Amino acid sequence: MKRTVWRRLDTVARQMVPCALTFLLLLTGAVPLHAQALQAVAPSLPLIAVFYWTLYRPDLMPAVCVFFIGLLQDVLCGLPLGVGAGVLVCVHAAVDTQRAFFIGKSFGVVWLGFAVVAGIALLLQWLIVCAWYGTLVTPEKSLFQALTTIGTFPLVSWVLLRCQLSLLEQA
Repeated sequence: MKRTVWRRLDTVARQMVPCALTFLLLLTGAVPLHAQALQAVAPSLPLIAVFYWTLYRPDLMPAVCVFFIGLLQDVLCGLPLGVGAGVLVCVHAAVDTQRAFFIGKSFGVVWLGFAVVAGIALLLQWLIVCAWYGTLVTPEKSLFQALTTIGTFPLVSWVLLRCQLSLLEQA
């Protein structure tokens, strides 16, 4: 009996890995830097994680988790409440509907797909912020954030792959 309880706890803990890592990446990206210019163009680490986990382990990255991570991102990053949550849920839905296309493709195809999704997601976020404030916010920061996010994707996805292989495949 004692062994089955520990086995169940181990399974539950392993199933929480994608949401927990996405949360940790959110906190990592939200850490205030002393250089404000760098903070504004830092990569969207939660966007990368949501894309990755929705593509490779959608059973462990539910839309509810994505929504709450997005809300927390809004609070921590100073976005209007619901913007990040809505964008991340849209990314989750888009990737979930296109999983069959991406599975089995080369990393270059996945990276290109991520570039398209990230570009659209950050453009959508910029448009919503402009509409929210009723003014045209300069797009340079959003453009640079998109570029840094796309450029960071290989490294972050490699780390997430290592976590997936070491923590989730043993379950």
